[in-house]
Amino acid sequence: MSDALRIAHGAFGRVALLDMDRSLVRHAHPHCHVLLKVDGDDTQFLVSDTVVSLTNDLAVFINAWEPHAYVHDPRRENALILALYIEPDWLRAFRPNWSASGAPGFFEQSGGETTAHIRKLVLDLAAEMVHEPGAKTHQERLLSELMLAVIERFTPWRTVGSSLRELSRTSAVDWRVRRAISLMRNDPSAKLSIEDLAREAGMSRAHFFRIFEGSTGVTPHVFLNVLKVELAVGALISTDETLGAIGDRLGFTAQAHFTRFFRDHCSVAPSEFRATARLGS
Repeated sequence: MSDALRIAHGAFGRVALLDMDRSLVRHAHPHCHVLLKVDGDDTQFLVSDTVVSLTNDLAVFINAWEPHAYVHDPRRENALILALYIEPDWLRAFRPNWSASGAPGFFEQSGGETTAHIRKLVLDLAAEMVHEPGAKTHQERLLSELMLAVIERFTPWRTVGSSLRELSRTSAVDWRVRRAISLMRNDPSAKLSIEDLAREAGMSRAHFFRIFEGSTGVTPHVFLNVLKVELAVGALISTDETLGAIGDRLGFTAQAHFTRFFRDHCSVAPSEFRATARLGS
């Protein structure tokens, strides 16, 4: 079973050191998402509809709200993966136009060949998380260096501001989709079907589904799951709320259902996620 060896969190978002041996469902994140191999067997991710290899020399890059899944090959041994979920506002402090990391197209490719410098930073950060889980300042410094190296190598960061302005003119979220998203955010526990959301938006089911995915990049089902995962992560890290209470607040009829949902999206059970995230606190 997959394990979370360490989880660091802060204004930067979160970083997880994951020992992966099970697949994850198709999902998304509201973050700039980078996957880097630390040790173990080579593996692969499905990013949108493309299979992307993750090796010592190849990293995986996933834009905010880009659907993806982990595809584990049972013939292979575990992969030890450093997974970065980086907040656009944190990156904006380095360069203002890096807030574009929260929009589609920040990474032009879903994979790329790393450098010896990036590889060293990956290994140094993983080692620091394992051996000094409380050394948060040093970990964030290493993460800063790592993200600077990744962005400067794998994104068109010098021109990303102008491309983002173009994107905002051509892909504004439809007001009917915004209404549906507001309903989801206001009550993520509500039993809202696609038919319910389409009716509230004043569209047919098929038309609503098409417009929603075109506006957000993900289906309504995936979008709602993203909201639930992020609310669960926040509660697990920042509160002592019981797992049953968190699951109930998010609309799960039993704690076991919440646990399975969380594991399918985050690779580990919520109890393990909470315990690991609090190491070194």
